[in-house]
Amino acid sequence: MKTVMKNIFRLLIIFVLFISCERDSDTLGPNLNDLFAPLEIIEPFQVSGQRADFGAGQTLEFSAMFNKQVDWEIHIVGQNSGATKILSGKSNFIDASNGVWDGSTTNLPMFKQEACVATLMIQADSFSADIQPLIVTGLKENEGFVVADFENGKNPGWEEFVQSGANMTFNIVEDITAGEKNHYYDMGGRVDFDFLIGLIEFPASAYDVTHFPLDQDPGRVFHNVMFNKPEGITNNIIIVEFYEDDNINGTIDRDANGGLIEDLYLYEIRGTDMEDGWQLISTLYEDLGTPLVNGIPAPPSGNGVFEPQKLISIRLLFLADPTSGYSQTLMDYMMFTEFEALNP
Repeated sequence: MKTVMKNIFRLLIIFVLFISCERDSDTLGPNLNDLFAPLEIIEPFQVSGQRADFGAGQTLEFSAMFNKQVDWEIHIVGQNSGATKILSGKSNFIDASNGVWDGSTTNLPMFKQEACVATLMIQADSFSADIQPLIVTGLKENEGFVVADFENGKNPGWEEFVQSGANMTFNIVEDITAGEKNHYYDMGGRVDFDFLIGLIEFPASAYDVTHFPLDQDPGRVFHNVMFNKPEGITNNIIIVEFYEDDNINGTIDRDANGGLIEDLYLYEIRGTDMEDGWQLISTLYEDLGTPLVNGIPAPPSGNGVFEPQKLISIRLLFLADPTSGYSQTLMDYMMFTEFEALNP
């Protein structure tokens, strides 16, 4: 009897050990179907509509379903502007949770009112499918204070200074490939005697206000602007200056020698750090620097406090080494946004 009981006890122990060693029902590691099964399109690539007025809040929703999880991308390309929006994911489906286009842009320029082509690509399976045409009837609206988009010519309150040089082109140009909408500002020329080629200033008074209407928190305010460095240009230098009116008297105050006695902040961009084509530069106000003196940032000339609500003027200087020859940079869509950088 004892032998029988011992055998039963041993069997119980073996059974318990067997149960405890069983795997969880969840799959460990990659799904073999995802790795090796040929791709099958369960539901074809589709879109919720052929037209969208993004300015009215409309969106386009893409959909598709596959027999396995895949890395997919949807490339939406403007047929006139060349603008590109890329949606991407890893899933066996595309729907409103991961495939919505709100009119925004991944690669500048921004979309225009134009026909677009949407292409679904699954590179690992050499699959692609197109939907065309998608018609943009209204452009996405961006919240913020627009300083310049150049769509209505030069504001008479802006101030320009252009050196005497060769091939000077401080002009507004109409072109479908503008960074935003259909116009941009073309800065170009060759000046052999000075770094400065020209400048343009945007005072708050040009907008019928004494100071730019910005939040007082410098950690919330972003300055955004689009620049385009033409192919082959590497010598361009751009400095964007921000003048504050510390004492709120409506002017930029200087001492008897002409030196500033109020805060000046700035940032600088060099062509060697830029890619060709349109790019968006977004700078948080509290990240702005001060002018360099002998290569070292100088102390603020005013109270040393970032106060965007006291901003009275923005000045953009276009420069190049006078020994380096012709230089050029295009500019478009300068605006302030709050809480986040511009999402074009």
